Amino acid sequence: MSSNEDAPAAPASAIAPAVPSPAEQIPYHRLARLRPRYRWWRMLVTGVVGVALYVAILLLLIVPLVVASLLVPGWGAEMQVLLTTVQYFDLDRPWLFLALVLPLILMIPALLLASRIVEGRGVGLLSSVTGRLRMGWLVRSLLLALAVFVVYFAVVLGGAAATGEVIVVDFSHPALWVMVLLVLLLIPLQAAAEEYVFRGYLMQLVGGWLRHPAFAILLPVPLFVLGHGYDIWGAASVGMFAIVAAWLTWRTGGLEAAISLHIVNNALIFLLGTVSLVDANATTGTPVDLLASTVAMVVYALLADRWAGRLGIVRTASRVTGAGVGSGTHRLDPMLHG
Repeated sequence: MSSNEDAPAAPASAIAPAVPSPAEQIPYHRLARLRPRYRWWRMLVTGVVGVALYVAILLLLIVPLVVASLLVPGWGAEMQVLLTTVQYFDLDRPWLFLALVLPLILMIPALLLASRIVEGRGVGLLSSVTGRLRMGWLVRSLLLALAVFVVYFAVVLGGAAATGEVIVVDFSHPALWVMVLLVLLLIPLQAAAEEYVFRGYLMQLVGGWLRHPAFAILLPVPLFVLGHGYDIWGAASVGMFAIVAAWLTWRTGGLEAAISLHIVNNALIFLLGTVSLVDANATTGTPVDLLASTVAMVVYALLADRWAGRLGIVRTASRVTGAGVGSGTHRLDPMLHG
């Protein structure tokens, strides 16, 4: 009998190949379920805490201003303008524009702080499936949105001129460059704030309960529309914007493409408003406006989705379930623990 036949068989565990743990792919709208403290109700608490923090931050700003308006000559009249006007884009009073967008920007710290307090680590999952804002993709999508919407506004203004409307560019106002500077500095933050709330928080709130992305894309739309005081055609355009931005967020796995769309749309409107090419305070629209803006947004969305695929932009997060750590447990990549 050979020595090989006499040798004892090796234990099965010693010779069996290692089986990799299955990785579940989690889309953006379901990322809340990756947070260490996830419970179905916890994001609701995040919203309540976020609103409380937001109100507190606003009071810290408003109370000193009210006191100053009572003590400083002339400030009281300006405060009255602030409380009564609906024309916040006013070259004669650039500070009204600041008063319009600053409260929106302050939603960012309120939301992120509330998310960290209530849900623990992983606040970066509000930004993207990688746990952070992907700056390279943000810049690329910003350039793409700029290219699409420059063409869009050129066509709109060219069409208006072709129908006999007088197009006059006015660079004469002394505060024009102050307003341009405010737009360039503040609109990126204002756009990001709205995306974090309406496409970040609300999409993940709905996605934590309902698996299909259509619910997370569509259910927050009415809230976004209600935040804009437009007529029926303007509201329809805002609703279409919300749908396109949410679809992009789901498809690309993050807020970057939606933020870029929001920045370019708002910035160009206000910049063109500074030279009297558009009415930046307009709250009305037409069916033609709705159709044209929808075409521009859809073209951008399709190009951005295709470009993201070519660039290899990560669209989902991986949740690895370990065979030996018990049912329902999961391991997150280190970047998702921030």
